[in-house]
Amino acid sequence: MSWERNIVLKSPQEIAALREAGRINARALDAVRQLIRPGVTTAELDAAAEDVIRKHGASPTFKGYPGPYPYPASICVSINEQLVHGIPGKRKLQSGDILSVDCGTTFEGFVGDSAFTSGVGDISPQAQRLIEVTEQALFIGIRQMRAGNRVGDISAAIQTFVEAAGFYVTREYTGHGV
Repeated sequence: MSWERNIVLKSPQEIAALREAGRINARALDAVRQLIRPGVTTAELDAAAEDVIRKHGASPTFKGYPGPYPYPASICVSINEQLVHGIPGKRKLQSGDILSVDCGTTFEGFVGDSAFTSGVGDISPQAQRLIEVTEQALFIGIRQMRAGNRVGDISAAIQTFVEAAGFYVTREYTGHGV
């Protein structure tokens, strides 16, 4: 494995394809968000995202992702205690659940990838606070993304904020380093 970091500047056409991948991905996540309610299965959420992605001439980035067991779905759906990369299936959403949905869309060879977290039905005040703190932490991290800063600057700002709010960051999983 090479750790050489060659930054390749994108052409205007490539940037346009990246933007379109992001737009399609946002539409897929919006379709999922519209379905979130008690009784809906995570497989139904997955089908909705895949339908939107394919209708826009793109493909689900995660589906078939290689490995010993290729990823079987278009989205990752994690409920409550599931940390990341939950596989959609027969599980039904219940009121009070916290649901995280991650989606990737490939368009003309470029990937748009984003996620959101939502409560299902009525959620507890603590669950609502967790969602709000993590969203605020995202924006705090984004503010650290500027020339001269390192990934560690972003991580430190997020960790400091989250811990001050009484929560903690998971140490077993980290970002992609992008």
